[in-house]
Amino acid sequence: MKSIFYAIFAAGLLSLASCSGDLEKRVTDLERRVAALEGNGGTASTIQPAVSDQKKPTLQKANEKPEGPLPTMEFEEKTHDFGKITEGDVVTKVFTFKNTGEAPLIISNATSSCGCTVPSYPKDKPIAPGEEGEIEVKYNSRGKKNQDNKVVRITANTWPATNNLTIKAFVEPKADKTNAGPVKQ
Repeated sequence: MKSIFYAIFAAGLLSLASCSGDLEKRVTDLERRVAALEGNGGTASTIQPAVSDQKKPTLQKANEKPEGPLPTMEFEEKTHDFGKITEGDVVTKVFTFKNTGEAPLIISNATSSCGCTVPSYPKDKPIAPGEEGEIEVKYNSRGKKNQDNKVVRITANTWPATNNLTIKAFVEPKADKTNAGPVKQ
């Protein structure tokens, strides 16, 4: 892990050497950032770049709530059970949510725990406070059998930054047509 940081540090030094300006200050700033990342493994915080001489780089912990008004995603339901379905069925659930916060809601990503589950979310415009939005989740049960649970992780400018939706289904295996008749001897 340290070798990655040193490689980044060296690349930074090389790029800084070609830039005009106060190289020594930039090198010191880069060394401070690398030391901060090495000190905590780079997992619990992110580096905020320096804006001016008065403002030093700061560490903002990933588990600290950002300041200012924030949007909030309030879902009618976060879990949906499709019940019994047949292997190969494609089913869809639309999860409805409302921005109950004080700022526009921007969804940056929606991912699923499996390629058989595909989420669609509003990408074209922010959702204003008080407005509703939808996240559509399509589940393809091909190749699945018995109880199956999938999680869709939504990343947005909310606190916390992620919301999870869960879909469930009991997938009954499709009848195997190749073994439908009696066995000949």
